[in-house]
Amino acid sequence: MIRRSVIVGTGHYLPERVVENSWFEERLDTSDEWIRTRSGIERRHFAAEGQTTSDLAIRAAKAALDKAGLTADDIDGIVLATSTPDFTFPAVATMVQSGLGMTRGYAYDVQAVCAGFVFALANADAMLRAGLAERLLVIGAETFSRIMDWTDRSTCVLFGDGAGAVVLEAREGTGDSQDRGILSSDLHSDGTYRDLLYVDGGVSTTGTAGQLRMQGNLVFRHAVDKLTRTAHAALEKAGLGTEDVTWLVPHQANKRIISGTAQKMGLPMDKVVLTVADHGNTSAASIPLALSIADSENRFKSGDILVTEAIGGGLSWGSVVLRW
Repeated sequence: MIRRSVIVGTGHYLPERVVENSWFEERLDTSDEWIRTRSGIERRHFAAEGQTTSDLAIRAAKAALDKAGLTADDIDGIVLATSTPDFTFPAVATMVQSGLGMTRGYAYDVQAVCAGFVFALANADAMLRAGLAERLLVIGAETFSRIMDWTDRSTCVLFGDGAGAVVLEAREGTGDSQDRGILSSDLHSDGTYRDLLYVDGGVSTTGTAGQLRMQGNLVFRHAVDKLTRTAHAALEKAGLGTEDVTWLVPHQANKRIISGTAQKMGLPMDKVVLTVADHGNTSAASIPLALSIADSENRFKSGDILVTEAIGGGLSWGSVVLRW
């Protein structure tokens, strides 16, 4: 027998402010058609003034706990993925811990940009397998609207704010692909590509938060190939193939990247969870947001095989395969 990490609850939160593509038409040399054609995005949510990443994360965490029928007292730790923390330190996860009323356990952040939630999920799975916890909250939360250059039409139209969370619980399994829970993970980074997607500020450089910079065409070229490769690698580790996949739950960056990856994997689009049209790219929050929304719509059935995959700044990329 081995320990498996099973998702027992999902939750998400989106800020109340909804920004349609028309908002950008009034401010930039762009159009709704241009944005939709190149990204598939129709609208996104922006955090209110004074609303922080931890505020969004706390609401998503509470929703996930409610779905699981648990309270903060049942949780041993929090692993939170973000690139837009409230402060340089302490970790956003510790502020979520406080907001939930947790006074025990541990809480820390993971930073792998858009791939952050996949890295956090793999990290939490490793801790549960090692017996370092029985239940963990894994959260992705972002306020990317705070690091946008509003004069750069190639980037500022793509991103939004939001948070998603899952509760992971250790359960006994047999060690084969029929187990419920996380079956495998596959993680990669290559810092030689750091200039393709980065923020031009930081504590030890400019002393400011900086603004997002991206070479979109080059990121696109890397994304489809690397996402396909990591998905196949994770499936192989789990003893599964593409034919076993029930749902692809990708990072919601760009509809063209998502459809290109699905096509290269040989998966029809009706097996892909898509939320990018309504949320834009919410970086580390996008996969848990998609998981929570699909779960709330009862799209996942017991026994379904899910593949989550993401690529982000670093470059960092990876995937996690799980049985629902």
